[in-house]
Amino acid sequence: MYLRFRRLRRAVEFVPKIYPGRFYQSSAAGLNVLADGCGAAAWLYEGSGIYGRLALAGCQWQRYSSRSGKKDKTVSKVHALSFIRSLLHQPRGSSHCWLNTTPGRDNMFKGDGIFLVVVVGDNEGSFEANQHTVKVIEKAKSLQQRYPFLQVMALQLCPSVCQNDMSSHLRLIIKKYITFPILLSNKNILEEANVPFFIISKGFQNPIMYPGKDVDLMALHKVINDLNAENGKDANVVDVKSTWDKPIEVIKEPDVCSASRNLLLSFPGCISVDVSGHRLFLSDVNRHRIIVLNTNGKILDAIGSSPGFEDGEFETAKLMRPASSFYDSSEDCLYFVDSENHAIRRADMETRVVDTVFPVSDVNQKKGLWEWILEKIWPKRNIKLKLKEDDSSLLLFPWHLLKSSNNDIFVLNQSFGTLWIVDLESGLIREVIEESSKILEICGQMILEKCDPLRQLPDVWLKQHVDTNCSLEGIPYGGLLSSAASCQDDVIFCDEVGQRVVKLNKGSGSATTLCLSNFGILGLPYWLTFSIEKMYSVDGPPETDLDHSECFRLLPGRVDIGLIVDIPQHTDLVELPQEGCIWHQARGAAAEISRAERQIASRKVSQTQKFYDDLDNLIFVAPEEEESTTETESQAPDEGLQEGRVRIGCTINTSPGTSEVIIYAALYLRLKKNTDDSQGIKAARIADILEPKRKSKRDLLVKLLMMSEREVEELVFVRPLHVRLKFNCDNHPNGDHSKEIVLTDSSVEAHVTL
Repeated sequence: MYLRFRRLRRAVEFVPKIYPGRFYQSSAAGLNVLADGCGAAAWLYEGSGIYGRLALAGCQWQRYSSRSGKKDKTVSKVHALSFIRSLLHQPRGSSHCWLNTTPGRDNMFKGDGIFLVVVVGDNEGSFEANQHTVKVIEKAKSLQQRYPFLQVMALQLCPSVCQNDMSSHLRLIIKKYITFPILLSNKNILEEANVPFFIISKGFQNPIMYPGKDVDLMALHKVINDLNAENGKDANVVDVKSTWDKPIEVIKEPDVCSASRNLLLSFPGCISVDVSGHRLFLSDVNRHRIIVLNTNGKILDAIGSSPGFEDGEFETAKLMRPASSFYDSSEDCLYFVDSENHAIRRADMETRVVDTVFPVSDVNQKKGLWEWILEKIWPKRNIKLKLKEDDSSLLLFPWHLLKSSNNDIFVLNQSFGTLWIVDLESGLIREVIEESSKILEICGQMILEKCDPLRQLPDVWLKQHVDTNCSLEGIPYGGLLSSAASCQDDVIFCDEVGQRVVKLNKGSGSATTLCLSNFGILGLPYWLTFSIEKMYSVDGPPETDLDHSECFRLLPGRVDIGLIVDIPQHTDLVELPQEGCIWHQARGAAAEISRAERQIASRKVSQTQKFYDDLDNLIFVAPEEEESTTETESQAPDEGLQEGRVRIGCTINTSPGTSEVIIYAALYLRLKKNTDDSQGIKAARIADILEPKRKSKRDLLVKLLMMSEREVEELVFVRPLHVRLKFNCDNHPNGDHSKEIVLTDSSVEAHVTL
């Protein structure tokens, strides 16, 4: 009997393996896919939408399943939960790896909380499977936004968990802006790995499973609310240590985006064109801003200051991953979708003000002066959407934006699963369509026309973006319709993998990277902005690494400060730091002197002479001449570059006591040209400059830089500078008279090596 079973087991090894839920070709042509071209195409394009069906024409398929689907699902959810629970405190193993987790954090999850687990299989290059994955991720993100207490995680089944094979996972995290932890595993713990589904449980007990394809979002809301009601506490209560402590608004971002935030661009995903004004509107998606450029790359303006949801002027408005846009020349306005805020915004290019088109604000609810003051001092981001019976009337992570011939706009999400038709005049949604055939019927021609510039681009560029993009049936590379635009004789393409903008000439076919300039318009990065309320807040983000600190002992009076900065080795300064890229503040017994006050103080003239000079200027200087003189003076830099150095200066007035001067600056650098070093060495060199102390973020940044085929020397990155200078000033020196105050002019220099 033993020999019979042994022979049977050896015989089974030569039989083709048949797995549940897979499709297999029953014709003889499929036995040798390498010899038969049709068979090879069939295996290559398995499950690839219209392309797969064209390649598999004339082939017969059957489905074999050895076990019932109901039993598989019951076993799957138990295995998935137990598997995840056993690996909560193991960052990496031979068959698993955690992404989007903070190193050294043991209390990543609370064992008695409510868990939402998203189980996703390997897409295997299938557009349909990728579309289902995107839908599941969008629903999980919406639940995470609505319920802050919900602990969301994902289980991604993949063939390999090797670090060299993680580029597709990292790109998915960047594109979808996934902030919850992801567990990668190559263990076959599920029978139907290609079917995404949700698991909801409380404390990993009594799990409830929902299919991920067509799950009703309202059903998930009901289960989460019922489980939370058992806890007996409000989910929106903020736990603070004291009544005087103010919790600061901290918006979580993926670890990959945090590691790459010092690059000039962070996922430039969408672009639109103002043909008459020769302007480009580039959506720097993960930097939460829209950059206005001319066709030569000179930065003209920037829309958005930091992540959030707030209307206002360009410098104060807050966006959250702005995506597709279009320019309306009749109104001189830019309409764009604010993806993570589920909104449609409008930027008036003349008044430089951002307002919200959808959702429509309640104009009848007027706020008093005290409420307005509180909102400015203590801003809050209300991410809890109003729950209605029909939740489909709300936008959910909109991405693509199309302008119709009438007064409607078409809004699509990344998965192309939902089309919202919005009335531009009233700001209300007229219709919601979720059938692919109807979506193609309504706006298929418009999508094809907008995808027309993609035909000019090389296939190599487009194939790099296929695995993380969805598309509609019959429209190749439809997911990139907002990433390219025609501008005169050129095609402007957003290379989201290479973090750059490429200009391709239609006639010659030559492609060049659009070199950006005039970085002073961008100002300081939002994570370097130093606001007053952050000094008195709790749970705030960690402070930027300190590059240099020094203490001086001086006499009270005017102090000219010169900061001599040695830029990192193997780098060149792309542009001298402008006034918008420098921020300094004096605290304690010191006050900062503005540039205008320094210029006035440098002119040592009497009051009478000053009166006659002003009178002469008023009479004899033309307005155009006066404006040009003022502009020249404002553009005169205080900084000078000499042998790899840059000088940053400021002036303060000190009084007896202690004081401190805080200086932040953004230095735009690139690597020096060196053909001897490999791309890996160059990428590691940039990572050492930007993340010298955090190994995990350094490794992520190196992987991100190596995903693109572009030359690393072309990459522009920002080196933040943080310096604190302390001053101890004695009493004023004695003068000739007892009441006379003697002020002393001093100058100090501080040398900083980056």
